[in-house]
Amino acid sequence: MAQPPMSVEKMQEAVDAVAKYGSEVAAVKAIKIPRSTLRERLRAANRAGIASGIERPDSPGRLKSTITRLEAALRAKEKQSADIDIIKGVVGNIRHKVEDLDPPEFIINPRKQHGSPGVPTLFLSDLHWAEVVHPSQINGVNQYNLRIARERMQTCVDSAVHLLKILSPKMDYPGIVVPLGGDMISGNIHEELTASNEINSMPAIEDLYGVLRGVITQLANAFGSVFLPCVTGNHGRDTHKIWAKDRHHTSFDWLLYRFLAKSFEGDARIRFYIPDGPDAYYRVYGHRYLLTHGDQFRGGDSMIGALGPLTRGSHKKASRNAAIDMDFDVMICGHWHQYIHLTRLIVNGSLKGYDEYAYNYNFPFEHPQQALWITHPKYKITYRMPVYVDRQRAAPKTAWVSFAG
Repeated sequence: MAQPPMSVEKMQEAVDAVAKYGSEVAAVKAIKIPRSTLRERLRAANRAGIASGIERPDSPGRLKSTITRLEAALRAKEKQSADIDIIKGVVGNIRHKVEDLDPPEFIINPRKQHGSPGVPTLFLSDLHWAEVVHPSQINGVNQYNLRIARERMQTCVDSAVHLLKILSPKMDYPGIVVPLGGDMISGNIHEELTASNEINSMPAIEDLYGVLRGVITQLANAFGSVFLPCVTGNHGRDTHKIWAKDRHHTSFDWLLYRFLAKSFEGDARIRFYIPDGPDAYYRVYGHRYLLTHGDQFRGGDSMIGALGPLTRGSHKKASRNAAIDMDFDVMICGHWHQYIHLTRLIVNGSLKGYDEYAYNYNFPFEHPQQALWITHPKYKITYRMPVYVDRQRAAPKTAWVSFAG
């Protein structure tokens, strides 16, 4: 009895499988037929003139077409701004990843309007979510818990928008940069934190995730575009000591950033930059920023405090980066819970504010605050201001214990 003719569907399946998986061996494993059957179908397809409709992703024709298209886009962008050189790194990397710096247009090319002050930056770091500060242990000058943290975060955003509206009543800003600088949760890196945190690390991440989603959405609605470069701190780690290798992948901060980036994938107004290393490099109108957490710097004394290690650390990073052609104009960091704004160095305050550790070691009192500044296309950093996040700004007066004999 003559066998029925082979169907076109089977012949098409065979040639498509070889094209997709790259070899007959891989194809038979994928579609689960004997190799002799596959070859029989391929011969029949060849006689029938059936070709694959699938082009392999790494086929020379497809790669050449992709590179040609990207090179054409690169030439067009180079006419707009010299800063677009970063696209050259994307030409050889077809697959876009959140680790790659893909800056939004508003931080590269300034608007034509003369009234715009520039691009604002609201630096969020050292939130220490879920940590508890007991006022009774620090003479009543501060208090912190989850309820207060949520209130302060909302106050921070509302105050930043209010300050920027004073500078530009029409809110003529092309977007806002919001660096996330690490120590987003309190973590369990010390026994006292494990014992005293209001909730554990993973519930803290879940709670903070919801709050930051609301914050980012509010900023996107107010400014139109939000760019978020991210680095990890030392408090969010799940290791005994900070790892030099895979630092980010052992940090709850990194996990939080990835969840947030994933949740905003469909919102073109919001773009994350989450590098694998401890530093994030980006530019605003050609002004070069290096974002790091600040835990790499050690030392300090009772006279100059954090300025010593921060100045030395900034100098070391500048020397290292000059040797690899990655110079920067300003280093921004957190970690030290002390607001400092110098020409080449910006240090953030904290949302938590003064705590038992600072009080015990006689550190100067500082209000809970976050840094806010504006980068102008011509004059670079112009307006700079702290954003106080606590409605009760003045430290309450406490009565001295007295005895009258």
